[in-house]
Amino acid sequence: MFQLEDYPYNEEQLAKRLAGLATQEMSYMDEQAAYRYILSSIDLTTLEGSDNRQAVVALCKKAQAFYNPQRQVPCTAAVCVYPPFVAIAKEELKGTDIRVASVAGAFPAGQSPIEIKVAEVRYAVHEGADEIDMVISRGKFLEGRYQEVYDEIRAIREACPNAMLKVILETGELKTPQNIYKASQIAIAAGADFIKTSTGKIAVNATPEAFLIMMDAIKRHYKETGKRVGIKAAGGISDPDDALRYVNLLTAVLGKDWLSKRYFRIGASRLANRVFEKIK
Repeated sequence: MFQLEDYPYNEEQLAKRLAGLATQEMSYMDEQAAYRYILSSIDLTTLEGSDNRQAVVALCKKAQAFYNPQRQVPCTAAVCVYPPFVAIAKEELKGTDIRVASVAGAFPAGQSPIEIKVAEVRYAVHEGADEIDMVISRGKFLEGRYQEVYDEIRAIREACPNAMLKVILETGELKTPQNIYKASQIAIAAGADFIKTSTGKIAVNATPEAFLIMMDAIKRHYKETGKRVGIKAAGGISDPDDALRYVNLLTAVLGKDWLSKRYFRIGASRLANRVFEKIK
């Protein structure tokens, strides 16, 4: 079972905190090191209805093309695809450090019976997925059916025990700080390795406000249990300066121990080229 706590800040207080954190200078690494870290934390994705073998192979080649040890340029963290393309991506990335992630469990709407969601997750893992990106049932959450939301995440957690589980909250649909904080708590309690802002499929995706609220839930959990949970900002982040702001927020709230692709990801394929151009 789980207990939900109310978010301790109202929207005005949240805005003030965010403004204060945004003024803090990045003192823990120089800009070039930050760009390299950001590139290493990106999940490259292709999640379109028109996806096919050619598109997935091209994405995998793009992920590998960034890597340049002579220039100390890292590879991206993962490539994220729909379940039917996991095996293709796994074969293309064989021998690299790039992980294969798959959206599964009725992405992006989450509107399927739990049996169907679990079956899709098991299929993706069987095909070779190292990571599963699932999305919560926002309709159930907004009706206050929190136990059902928890039970679904837990069932998917049990269906992929050896894969990293990223739980997408779709914060643009949750809207309020209280909802985002409660959804974060539920996902963490149910066994999420990561909590993730968005699917990238709606109008409002990652925002600094939602990111801060989610980090507050992660920090609370860490203080109580000593267990680190990762966070992923996804959707709408295409400018390197915006990515730097998220990294700065991450370290200001959670600390430098979260500066690892094990605990921080950015889902923003357009960002990768722009960050790569910044690396000298």
